[in-house]
Amino acid sequence: MIRVVAGTARGLLIEAPASDARPTLNRAREALFSILHSRIEGARFADFFAGSGANGIEALSRGAEYCAFVDSDTRAIHTIGRNLFHTKLGHKARSYQLTLPQSLGVIATKEARFDIVFCDPPFEGVDYEALLSQIAEKKLVTTGGVLVVEHEDPTELPQAVGGLTRGRVAQYGRVAFSFYT
Repeated sequence: MIRVVAGTARGLLIEAPASDARPTLNRAREALFSILHSRIEGARFADFFAGSGANGIEALSRGAEYCAFVDSDTRAIHTIGRNLFHTKLGHKARSYQLTLPQSLGVIATKEARFDIVFCDPPFEGVDYEALLSQIAEKKLVTTGGVLVVEHEDPTELPQAVGGLTRGRVAQYGRVAFSFYT
């Protein structure tokens, strides 16, 4: 089980999907949201490769206006739905069962831009440059917004791609978060 760290759903346990999803650890998620703290209130948040939806739910719990959850796995989408119902945050969210990055065009046509895009792809076999290029090309991040990519340390992500530039990299155990603006 995964615990919501702060906000209106603080302390509630949410379930992980019965899949190969690798949930962001509670302490890493807490650190991530401490970094994003000033950006969350009223933000449009996207949780790509959402798994349990824990990161998007954390954002909603902390005051994000809206979250789009995207995952290719049916079990993950059902789990996200149950977790949104349990946390009473479903009215602020929409879920999509899509494969990324191939389906980013669908998101671009159905959604307005996001203030925060969070990507937590599987650590194995991901073409980070293609993923980041597609996010930039589809203009999914608002001007002044941030793209956060969770990746295994020491995986090196591109310094810049498609007009997005990597700034901060924060490491927590074997995972790291790269922040692009």
